[in-house]
Formats: sequence, structure tokens, C-alpha cells
Amino acid sequence: MKIGNKLKELRLSENLTQEQLSEKVGVSRVNYTRYETDKVRPDYETLIKLADFYDVSLDEIFNRKKY
Repeated sequence: MKIGNKLKELRLSENLTQEQLSEKVGVSRVNYTRYETDKVRPDYETLIKLADFYDVSLDEIFNRKKY
């Protein structure tokens, strides 16, 4: 499942650069760029940090619909 577009959408909604966001969640900018371009999947710890930072669920990051 691709999540890059959602990560970019969330980042832009906070008016952050990739550099600013990567510093806030403790990953390198290069790795964060790879997340947004779906070249690398974030590990579970990073996904949780991102969800906590944006105050969203992991389901929202994965674009899962509520049933």
C-alpha cells in the first residue's frame, strides 16, 4: 500500500518542508523524501511518530476507510 501521497498531503497541510518535518520526527530528510515518493516504507516506529505528530490514526495514513 502506497502512503507517500498522504504523507505529503499531511506535511503540506502543516506548511512544513521535508527538512522541518524530518527533524520533528527524527529521520533524515533523504529518508523522508523516499517515504513521500514511495521508494521506501517507513518502519512502524516512524509511522507511529508521524501519526502522533499529525494527531491522526494509522488507518488515516494508510488511507483506510472506516467500515
